[in-house]
Amino acid sequence: MIVVRRAEAQDAGGLVRLAAAVGREPGEWLLTTETWRSAADERRYLKAVRRHEDAAVFVAFDEDDSRVVGRLSLARDPHPASAHVADLGLMVAASYRRQGIGRSLLARAVTWAEASGVRKLELHVFPWNEPAIRLYESFGFEHEGVRRGHYSRDGADVDALLMAYHLPSGSGSPPSRAP
Repeated sequence: MIVVRRAEAQDAGGLVRLAAAVGREPGEWLLTTETWRSAADERRYLKAVRRHEDAAVFVAFDEDDSRVVGRLSLARDPHPASAHVADLGLMVAASYRRQGIGRSLLARAVTWAEASGVRKLELHVFPWNEPAIRLYESFGFEHEGVRRGHYSRDGADVDALLMAYHLPSGSGSPPSRAP
């Protein structure tokens, strides 16, 4: 059974293994082709995120296999003029794709956004990652543009598609931030 929940420090090793596996795939889905951060660094990161109201990491956890099979990271834009926007990153293990896990993680992102006063979720996706683009489009993300040569990957500048999901008007409450 797959459970979507907030990431905990003990998920660090599983998250590192997931990122390494996805990073090695021939589809070139991730920015980095090198190693992900260490399990110790991931554990520190997860502990810091849990104390920070403007960011969150969620996992899809396979209780039958006791392993992390998906990850969703969210972070609110720190600038006061765009504090209603959060950036997200998503990955799902290859053998678990097309089973609704990505959609469940995106639904959890919307729930987090509503509770956090976020009105817009945005992401970057490589133009060749057609399966992810189809998932985002089917969920309601819209294409907002192309960022030409936005990332350097393996020594080459590559484009990124900018996609966004606008929460319905009135979702969430405004962020409680001092000016």
